[in-house]
Amino acid sequence: MMHADLIDQDDLLSQLRSLGFDVSSGASAEQACECAVRGLSDERAKALQRMVERMYGGSATILPAVRQAIDKQLLPALMQFKQNAGA
Repeated sequence: MMHADLIDQDDLLSQLRSLGFDVSSGASAEQACECAVRGLSDERAKALQRMVERMYGGSATILPAVRQAIDKQLLPALMQFKQNAGA
């Protein structure tokens, strides 16, 4: 039997918490990403960027709701933060 590694909503919440983000356990992937991008600092932005790179570069399958939340919330916020920091 083949076992696939999956990144689901709980995995995302766990990873965000391990980075120090205060995410409630009942949060959806989208809500968790919204919470993570509030009040970004250089350090937090870099940590989020590394997390996303690990998730997207790994062999695990990212469930659609998690990928959508990252694509719609995290990545645009990180790009905006990077542009504002460089300005």
